[in-house]
Amino acid sequence: MHLLLAMAPTPDGGGGGSMVSTLIMFGAIFAIFYFMIIRPQQKRAKEREKLLSEIKKGDKIVTSSGIYGTISGLDEKTCLIDVGNNVKMKFERSAIASVVNNKDTEEKK
Repeated sequence: MHLLLAMAPTPDGGGGGSMVSTLIMFGAIFAIFYFMIIRPQQKRAKEREKLLSEIKKGDKIVTSSGIYGTISGLDEKTCLIDVGNNVKMKFERSAIASVVNNKDTEEKK
């Protein structure tokens, strides 16, 4: 019986302040997660979509498996990549990791 009375809310509203501070804490944690994790991930996804939509025939690319090549044909979901000596491979567009600029390859030489 004494245990139930100890757990009962007090009539002066002493427990209400802790509820507000708990809600504020959860809101702050959500805001931190949003700005540290969710928002940057959405930004990277948009940049990747832009990269994949802007590739064109003749672009030098690197696939996610590390194969260097040149785009020789494009379909809606696939691309044909010339990897050298007239060897062409067909990949999904999503397998393209990055587009290699001609300036980057010239600076390395």
